[in-house]
Amino acid sequence: MTTIIKRNNWAIWRDVIFALFVREIRTSFNDKLGLAWAVVSPLSFIFILSFLRGRMSGADTHTIPTFEFMMYGMLFIQLFLDTFMNSSNSIKKNKALFAFRQVQPISSVLATALFYLLVKIAVYIIILIIMYFIGMDFRVDDPLTILVCGGCLWIISFSLGLTVAIIQCYIPEVAKVQTILVRPLFFISAVFFSLLDIPKEYWHYLDWNPILHSIELTRHAAYSSYSAEGVSEFYLFTTTLVMLFFSMSIYHISWKQAISR
Repeated sequence: MTTIIKRNNWAIWRDVIFALFVREIRTSFNDKLGLAWAVVSPLSFIFILSFLRGRMSGADTHTIPTFEFMMYGMLFIQLFLDTFMNSSNSIKKNKALFAFRQVQPISSVLATALFYLLVKIAVYIIILIIMYFIGMDFRVDDPLTILVCGGCLWIISFSLGLTVAIIQCYIPEVAKVQTILVRPLFFISAVFFSLLDIPKEYWHYLDWNPILHSIELTRHAAYSSYSAEGVSEFYLFTTTLVMLFFSMSIYHISWKQAISR
């Protein structure tokens, strides 16, 4: 007789996310370079831009080595952009799979977001290993805060990606607009600069951006001598919770109608 294995909803959801996670790897990196390109591409980009910034500002930037200053900025903005842009397209990309009742849109978005989170963690670890073997000094004074700030930024990017993915089901043209809107984030998120480089009277034009708070707080966590003036953990946590609640509310209300369009 055939044995029927009963699984609870959590087990089914876990297996679906894992299957979608594997599918994301195969569809995103199906060329000769494969998965290695997901690590090599951001890694080379970080090294090149860090070298250029070092040539302009010297070995240190506001008490933190210039390479690490740029590293955290580039890693975090790449984490946000890759997670947001790919998550926002995941529902449209996997729409055919929603014919199976076990596969829900949020599983697709979550699997995509988890993939890019793990890629950036791998890049960060590889950079630290390279720095260790070539004899570069580095510090991580408060690793827990770095994890929390990175987690908050990932949740924000996931929340925005989920929201835009739902909106795209109703208004496909949103995909074109979002590409234009995210481009300025490279220049207003403290990737290449610190708030200390800008006069205080202009801070209010930038400190609404939670990405900036996440990057600056992470630099301060890595080097406690780095000033965290102008940024707030409370603001980052509050923004994260509000955006997550907002995106989950929109999803709960409209996901069935969205995928049926």
